[in-house]
Amino acid sequence: MSTTTNYQLHRDSFGRLIFTDSAGATVEALPVRAFPIGAPDEGIALVDPHGHELAWIDRLDELPTDLRLLVESELASREFMPVIERIVDVSSFATPSTWTVLTNRGETKLILKGEEDIRRLVPPALLVADSNGIQFLIRDRQALDAHSRKILDRFL
Repeated sequence: MSTTTNYQLHRDSFGRLIFTDSAGATVEALPVRAFPIGAPDEGIALVDPHGHELAWIDRLDELPTDLRLLVESELASREFMPVIERIVDVSSFATPSTWTVLTNRGETKLILKGEEDIRRLVPPALLVADSNGIQFLIRDRQALDAHSRKILDRFL
């Protein structure tokens, strides 16, 4: 599909973005930037929870204002990614466990459901997903202090 709006978007009572096609079928939608750094306002796919493309948006500024605002707010909430600077403590080395971490946005707690919620990115970066779906970035696990590395190594 192109940016012609033969679809509608709205939020349901749970705050999820819902895509309605021209036939009236509805599905949860997630916007995904094709080029998040080089061209953040160009090439955005609306995909279902399984990653199947529902619509393609060439440019955000070509969308009607109401749709553009919905897509921009969803992108902003999905792209919130605090950076873990230190792992202060964990409740247990078995999962699920509660982690107390210091991030670039302050101290917080996250719940790690399982070791599979720690994903390896381009070395030495890691992505940690908490039970609420918030993604935490560890830019360089080797740059963490010794205490943090020791805790992290127990989960990797």
